[in-house]
Amino acid sequence: MEKEIFDLELFDTYREGNRLEVKKAKDGLPNSLWDTYSAFANCNGGMIILGVKEKNDGSWQTTNLKNVDRLLKEFWDTINNRSKVSINLLKDDYIKPYNVNGDVILTIYVPRADKSHKPVYINNDIFGGTFRRNHEGDYHCTELEVKGMLRDQAEKSADDRVVLEMDLSVLNKQSIMDYRSRHRNVNERHVWHNLSDEEYLERIGAAKVSLEDKILHPTVAGLLMFGEEYKIRYEYPEYFLDYREVRDSSIRWIDRIESSSGEWSGNLIDFYFLMEKRLVSDLKRPFKLDGFTRIDDTDMHKAVREALANCIANADFNFARGIVIKKNENEIIIENPGSIITGKEQMLKGGISEPRNKNIMKMFNLINVGERAGSGVPEIFSTWNEEGLISPVVEEFYKPDRTILTLSFKRKQAVDTSGKTSGKTSGKTSGKTSGKTSGKTQAESIELIRQFIVKNGSAKTSQIAEYMELSESRTRAILSNMCKEGIIIPKGNGKLRLYVIAEN
Repeated sequence: MEKEIFDLELFDTYREGNRLEVKKAKDGLPNSLWDTYSAFANCNGGMIILGVKEKNDGSWQTTNLKNVDRLLKEFWDTINNRSKVSINLLKDDYIKPYNVNGDVILTIYVPRADKSHKPVYINNDIFGGTFRRNHEGDYHCTELEVKGMLRDQAEKSADDRVVLEMDLSVLNKQSIMDYRSRHRNVNERHVWHNLSDEEYLERIGAAKVSLEDKILHPTVAGLLMFGEEYKIRYEYPEYFLDYREVRDSSIRWIDRIESSSGEWSGNLIDFYFLMEKRLVSDLKRPFKLDGFTRIDDTDMHKAVREALANCIANADFNFARGIVIKKNENEIIIENPGSIITGKEQMLKGGISEPRNKNIMKMFNLINVGERAGSGVPEIFSTWNEEGLISPVVEEFYKPDRTILTLSFKRKQAVDTSGKTSGKTSGKTSGKTSGKTSGKTQAESIELIRQFIVKNGSAKTSQIAEYMELSESRTRAILSNMCKEGIIIPKGNGKLRLYVIAEN
């Protein structure tokens, strides 16, 4: 992880960002170092570099760091002082000295904190001393953000709590019936099918007997999945579900579904069933037979359902704006409130399943939706890759916490060894297939450059700029971001510099 964030060979290309921060430290450790430590630990980790200042143009300059041994002692003494820092996440080899242009710098690698250690805060003040990182630097977390981290820290699932103020009458009987029918269709021999609704809801985690009054009440999971929207908002005032479908930019939308409309229950399971039909309506269904039964489900259909279930099972409904799903001709955008508990990097790797709402995920699993092995998101990426589509994009935002998944239906452009596009397209893309980036997002431009370098083995800035039909300054800016993200690595200097794909 340290190597992915900072490589001494790239020192002259780096700029401060979400995972890199420089400090002069000429007169000792700056107080702002601890703000940054907290911010990196509460986000995706990062590297603090002492002995470097940022110039007006954003580039870095060493500051002739002195008394390195004294700085190191002061650092370790402070980070192990619980009245100053809530927890020390660092190992001895996370701090390393380097020689740059005859000056010494110190790099301090700060890992992303595990959910059990968040929030990481300073000055013995959990609400006043908790920070996070954004493009503008370190910022104080709001009380809502801190409470969100404390909720995620708990051993019990966020949706396991019993709602004592309500009984099972707040749940929508038709929603329960539709869910049980779906469960029966996917597993007609399950032993729970003969149970009463009350017994069934208890088995799936939607209801629980309270230790206080010995009465069966809905759990948070049961209320969210099967409750009426106005009852859900008693517990979660910010609860909101929103779907918008846009086909023509001159029209705001051709289809809109809101949980607060009063035209349907507004609960999660009904929203899922409504979204399932709409999100896959444009996907092609091949004609296949299993005996005399038609099989028209594809990996794409399964991936979209997986993405939708993951969104719902990982939402934190204490945050504003709720779940928002947008569909247009070229993409589906799925947004949910809440950060990624395992972190974006671990989520993309897979192998660890840590849904925020474990009971809700269990309910999806029972109807053959969702993945509890931690391989759900990697499978979505794999499916998109096999279909030749531009890779999905996962973005994690804070202030407020929000996770956004973009599933593009645009196909990757084939590139030959001369750097020219082959002109082959299929699916939803149409028109000329040149290297132009007009109208493309940053993610799409990065994907095109990545493909170009993969195809050619390496490439110069000028070659990439010519292929992308961009200015060299704009191309260098994109390449710099790709270096920071660990996608590519530069080799050589000046006009001889080549970019190659990073091994990771």
